[in-house]
Amino acid sequence: MMSLKTRVKRLAEEHGIQSISVLESNLGFGNGTISKWDRTTPNADKLNTVAQYFNVSMDYLLNGTDEHGLTEQDHKDIAKDLNNLKRKLTSREDGPINYNGNNIPDNDLDLFLDQVEIMLKRLKPINKEKYNPNKYKK
Repeated sequence: MMSLKTRVKRLAEEHGIQSISVLESNLGFGNGTISKWDRTTPNADKLNTVAQYFNVSMDYLLNGTDEHGLTEQDHKDIAKDLNNLKRKLTSREDGPINYNGNNIPDNDLDLFLDQVEIMLKRLKPINKEKYNPNKYKK
């Protein structure tokens, strides 16, 4: 599981910020503030400042859960499922894909997979709740 500090570092890299020191400076934090977050919990104000800076939720920073209730592992699982489906569709492993008796053109395959991805992202939190083995435990 990814730590808070690692998650912030990854966000910084994704936004082209070379180091945690530069991020701390951009946010007006003291040097080493974020670096200590692997050993201590930050106060809510500093955490909120980072969340607003990267336009993510505090829940995402602390737990890795995005606004749709998906974790990083959920995103990896969805990507894996999509890659498997794309491989099968492009190789025609299970036969061609049809709609109204017509093959879906190859150039529309990406559009189809985009829709499947949206569906998987909507269903993942529902299925996690529905099939949670601990949901009846108190």
